[in-house]
This record gives sequence, structure tokens and C-alpha cells, in this order.
Amino acid sequence: MTDTPELRPATPRTVLFIAYPQVGLLDLTGAQTVFWAATKAMRERNRPGYERLTGSLRGGPVATVEGLAVETRALSDLAMDAVDTLIVPGSPDIEQVVETSAELIHWIADNARRVRRVASVCSGTFLLAEAGLLEGRRAATHWAMCDRLERRFPSIEVDNDAIFVQHESVWTSAGVSAGIDLALALVEADCGREVAMQVARELVVFLKRPGGQTQFSELLRAQSHDTPVFDELHRWLANNLDLPNLGVEALAERCHMSPRHFSRLYKQKTGRSPAKAVEIFRLEAARRLLEDSTYNIDQIARQCGFGEEERMRATFQRHLAISPRDYRKRFSR
Repeated sequence: MTDTPELRPATPRTVLFIAYPQVGLLDLTGAQTVFWAATKAMRERNRPGYERLTGSLRGGPVATVEGLAVETRALSDLAMDAVDTLIVPGSPDIEQVVETSAELIHWIADNARRVRRVASVCSGTFLLAEAGLLEGRRAATHWAMCDRLERRFPSIEVDNDAIFVQHESVWTSAGVSAGIDLALALVEADCGREVAMQVARELVVFLKRPGGQTQFSELLRAQSHDTPVFDELHRWLANNLDLPNLGVEALAERCHMSPRHFSRLYKQKTGRSPAKAVEIFRLEAARRLLEDSTYNIDQIARQCGFGEEERMRATFQRHLAISPRDYRKRFSR
């Protein structure tokens, strides 16, 4: 909810970032930079911004996974009643971190109820989940870790495509740089759209990034799964999207399977129906052509198998919340 003048605090909001060994540097500093820039913008308006704290269990320097160390304060020295927002960054080695961080997870579980809102960046979602904060909630995390999150915590509704998710007072974001998108959304909720826009301009990022994690390669996603049986199909599909018939029967025939067996096995291995996969492959191909080519919209729609511009536009709106023409204006090289 965007702040109204009556709800604006008279003092800076305190945002506490949690650091731990092997934390991701950009997970931590990307969102911090947003709150720093927001504080500058608020001071220009003679309004309080944010006090930014970085805490760890013991305090002192904490090594990030990239090798740089960040200076932290001991969590036991902080007055948690004064903290407005608690942010937990992720790590590429999050499963190892979880196994060795029982004390930190216990601290998060005990202190989350004392703050107005809690957020995670990237795989930091796993730490919130271990602390019991995501039970029965929607959540986002790095696209490559969605399946692991679902398996480990079946009660969580994992949103595979969202850049960030807000469920009541808990916010979670997708991979790494999506923490910047999350922080901008938090700033907009606190300080209003004008301030958030100013921050986005200063950092040269979008206030609301078009689309979700569909911005990563669908072919890369498919190859990241244990799906060697479909690798050849995916390569063929990427080169034949203009064919008029890419239904289950045609795809099953290429894999020498019955349509029923193919549909069941494909969904089991990839997490998507064949029809949804074809749609996403076509969407990705259209995005590349909009970014890199001078073909007009109708030509791209035909070349990618949409047939007509209206069908392609509906697909863009459904997945990316933006029209093909607006996508080209923002991303064309």
C-alpha cells in the first residue's frame, strides 16, 4: 500500500539486511543501493528516508561468495523493535547454507514477527521457508531453484515466472538482480511512485520490469532439467516454430511415442504441457526478433508461428504484461 501523508513516518525507516558466510554480494548490495538512492530522493523533499543496517550473528566482516567481505553489526546488539523491514539475501550455495545455519534460521523465525515486513532476495527464500514464514504462501525464487523449493516445501505455492511476490507482509524475489525490482516495489509502497521513478532513473533500471522470469531462455531452462530424451525435440522445435501444426500428435511422432505417453512424460520431465512449451518457445523467438531485427510485427508473428499479430499480442500480454510494440520500444537494439 502506498503511503499517505498521514502514515509517513517522522523518522527514517530502518531496513536490516542479514549477512552470513557465502551470501551473494549482489543479492545484498543491489537492494541496499535502491534504499540508499531512495534516501537521497527523500532528503530532497525534506522527508526521512531509510537507515540501512547490515547484521550478522557475530558481527564483524562477513565473506561473500564472490570473496569480498562486508562489515556487519552483531544481531544481538540491534534493537529489533526499531526495525521496519528485514531483508534476507540469497546465496548460490543456499542448500549448504541452510544445513549449517540453524542458529540464523532460529533468529529469523523469532524476530520476523517483530518487524512490519520481511523480504528475501533470490534463494534467500529458502531461509524464510526454513524459518516457517512461507507456510501456505505464494513465493518466488531463482528460476533454477524453483523445483527444489517446491520439493523441499510442498506447502509453498512457488511462482515460477514472477520477478517478485508479495503475500501479505512477506515479499520474495526471483534471482539476484530481481532484488532491485523488489526493493523498488518496497520504496514505491513506502514513498510513492514519484520517488520510486526517480530512483529507477538514477540507477538506470525499469521501475516495473516487463515480464517475469520468462526473460531467461526457455531452451536453457529445458536443458537445465533432466530431460535428455527431449533435447533433440527442443532443438528442432526452436528451428521450426513457423510450422502450422505443432500439436501433441506431431511432437509425439517426432519422439516416436504415443500422444498420451508423450504428454504425460513431457509434463513430468519439464513441468509444462507440450502446448505451453510451444507457446513459450514462440514467445522467446518473437522477443529476440523484436530486439534484434527490423521485421515488422506481422512478419514476426508469422515467422514465430503465431499466425497473426493479435494472437502474438495476447500471448505477450498474458506472459509479459506488455504489447509486442511496446516491448520493441523498450528493448530494441
